[in-house]
Amino acid sequence: MKRAVAGLTVLFVVTLSQATSAADAVHGENLVMEHCTGCHDDSVYTRKERRVTTLGGLQKQVRRCELQLGLKWFDDDINGVVTYLNNQYYKFE
Repeated sequence: MKRAVAGLTVLFVVTLSQATSAADAVHGENLVMEHCTGCHDDSVYTRKERRVTTLGGLQKQVRRCELQLGLKWFDDDINGVVTYLNNQYYKFE
């Protein structure tokens, strides 16, 4: 019985995490379309010599862009943009 409850708990957490990640990515995509595409198109994410080479580097770059644009994003906004860009372009683990 304890194993069944533990298994269901793990399944619930994984499912919730995936749903949250999908919602983060949608929110992030909206922010990218609203704020980022005014400065550059998606070629900055797909060029051969990328400046961003890690997930941590991606998060730092998103924060730099936020500061340059004078935005006041919450951590959830930053995470959403990072999640979207990573899912769509970078594919870091």
